[in-house]
Amino acid sequence: MPNIRNATFRQLQVFESIARNGSFTEAAEELHLTQPTLSMQVKKLTSIVGMPLFDQIGKRIFLTEVGKELLKTCKTVFASLSEFQMTVSDIKGVKQGNLRISGVTTAEYFAPRILGDFCKRYPGINVALEVTNRRRVLERLEENLDDVYIVGQAPTGPGINAIPFLKNPLVILASPNHPLAGKKNIPLQALGEENFIMREPGCGTYLSVDRLVKGGEFEFKSSLALGSNEAIKQAVIGELGVSMLSIYALVHEINSGELVVLDVKGFPVMDEWFLCFPEGKQLSVVAQVFSDYMLSEGRELTQSSLPTEWYDALHGEEELSR
Repeated sequence: MPNIRNATFRQLQVFESIARNGSFTEAAEELHLTQPTLSMQVKKLTSIVGMPLFDQIGKRIFLTEVGKELLKTCKTVFASLSEFQMTVSDIKGVKQGNLRISGVTTAEYFAPRILGDFCKRYPGINVALEVTNRRRVLERLEENLDDVYIVGQAPTGPGINAIPFLKNPLVILASPNHPLAGKKNIPLQALGEENFIMREPGCGTYLSVDRLVKGGEFEFKSSLALGSNEAIKQAVIGELGVSMLSIYALVHEINSGELVVLDVKGFPVMDEWFLCFPEGKQLSVVAQVFSDYMLSEGRELTQSSLPTEWYDALHGEEELSR
């Protein structure tokens, strides 16, 4: 009777690469193997398992039910070996290993700065950052594809650990030519006369805007949904309306004078950024090092990129002046 213990580590690597890439060709390139060698490894592994691992329909490759179960096993084995390697490195006093991070799109305004300093401090840690929309980040979290997830608006529901690590002021932005620019204590209801440009439904900023409107005092005259922060900023610069974004997404445009923050009563809305991971998941040595870093040096480094008045305000040194 076939015994999976007879499978070699290389055969499992080959199988996992094919499953992940959905292609024999891409797997061969990734593993630096010839097609015949790759096919032979798959044939031997299939013989050991005793059932087909892949179905090929046209040019597309699909995992069989047995293949899906084997892929789960491969992920567990590889994760355990990676954890062992990082633990040994930690015992030696050397921080080494791989760190996979998935973050929502606004994280692109501060995460690379943090990671640059982090990688200098821990040159033995290889970091991979994927920036995508909130829906996809939460999907990746549910599938446990990464070590740590960076989101604004803590995910609701059971099964998720969410650690707040950074205040995230959400502000109303406008063109410097806007009639409200420079005015003080603008009533919230005044925004009801504005064309409002927002992110797509489901993202963190959209959820904040939705709460604001449902809070009940006004509705926007009209709204336009755009798929990225950069598109929103360009639309506001082009005087198509006003919007609400994280102050971290606006540092360059505020410094250059292309955008201004309106002094609206009740703003900024103070959200937070969270480090998330599945509940019950034991963080790897490297992920724990990164989490500790984010709660100390990383937080300070991120805030130091803000205009002085915002940095001071987040440190409680003075009232927000905009």
